[in-house]
Formats: sequence, C-alpha cells, structure tokens
Amino acid sequence: MRPGTAAIGSAGPQVTAKNLTKEKRTRVLIVDDHPVIIAGCRALFADDAAIVIMEAADAESGAASFATELPDVCLIDINLPGVSGFELTRWMLTQNAAACIVMFSIHDDPIFAARAIEIGAKGYVSKSGDPNDLIAAIREVGNGGTFLPSSIAQRLAFAGPTFSANRVTRLTTRENEILRLLVAGKSLSEIALLVKLSYKTVANTSLVVREKLGVNSVRELVRLAIESKLV
Repeated sequence: MRPGTAAIGSAGPQVTAKNLTKEKRTRVLIVDDHPVIIAGCRALFADDAAIVIMEAADAESGAASFATELPDVCLIDINLPGVSGFELTRWMLTQNAAACIVMFSIHDDPIFAARAIEIGAKGYVSKSGDPNDLIAAIREVGNGGTFLPSSIAQRLAFAGPTFSANRVTRLTTRENEILRLLVAGKSLSEIALLVKLSYKTVANTSLVVREKLGVNSVRELVRLAIESKLV
C-alpha cells in the first residue's frame, strides 16, 4: 500500500448494502383492534423491505409501544375500544410534538379528516378508500410530509358551513357521557354495561340526544360531536 493512503473502511463502520437497507427502514406502529385490518396492512407492505410493521390492539398497548419502540409513523384507528384514537393521538403529541401520525377510519366524511388534522395528525386515510392511499400516506408522512386522499381533500376544500356547536349545551351530563361513548364506537349494549344502566334506558337516551341535536342517525351524531370538539 502506498504511503499516505488508508485501507477503505479501516476507520468507522463499513457501509454495506445490508446496513443501508436497515438505515432506511420506516418503523410503522398500527393501532387497530381488528385483526383483519392489521393483516391487510401487513400484506400491503409484505414486499417492501423498507417498512417494518408493529401492532397494537388498543390505546393502552399503543401508548406503551409508542414509548418503547419509538416508531417513525403511527397509523391509528379513530374508533378504538376504550380510549378513542383522537385521544391517543393527543397523548402521543404531548409526548413528542414531532410524532408522525396518520389516522384512519371507516368514515370518508371530510369532517373526520379535518378533526384529525386539527389535533395534529399529519394524514388521514379512509379504510374504504384505495389501498394505494395508505401506502402513499405512510411513505409521505414518514418522509416528513402530509397526506390526504385527493377525494377527501377536494370535499374538505368545498365543505359547507359546520353544525352549530351550541346545540350540545342542551345535553345533560348523562346524555353527554352516552354521546361520547357512541362517538368512540361503542354499541348500545356496551354502553349499558359501562354506565350501569339498562339497554332500554340507554336506547331511549340515545334517541333523546338525537332529537335534541336535530340529527337522524348515529353517523350524523358522530359528525356533530366532532365538529363540536367533543372528541
């Protein structure tokens, strides 16, 4: 070897194809209580060595994985059992304001996307949408960007006036509690067990809530609750 030259890699770690692949990997934590959804997400990225999938079935285990695994991107379902995905997202952002979070749900209503963005998520994807949207969201948010499917973005841009939030002030404490549980995705039977009331009482209260707020369905009720920032 000529004087003044050094062996390549003699100082510091060697850069290999294996190391480059490892360095570029994006660790994705999926928080969803439906095994089929988790399996579908894994299948989407099965051929992508740059994506590492981790999973959690509820907010508690999601929070624990977030703290210990330090994922690059979190994909969070809105309707988690117990604590909602919105609440989990808020908590994650208090722990790390730069957390990269994509929220997803069965809902393609733009108001859900608007709420997700408002609380700090970097993206929103509908479960009923194009699977390529999810792939694009993970990659874009993982690279520091933001993502909304074009269909939702367009509808959001041209959304009409929101519901008036003052209607919610008509609700009693019990009615507000049941409303929050409905928004969290709980069934009437589950709510009855949680609040220790009969199914009939909960069903009647749900009807009273809809009448007070001037909506005809649980979907409209959820939309109003989100616009009123109850979740």
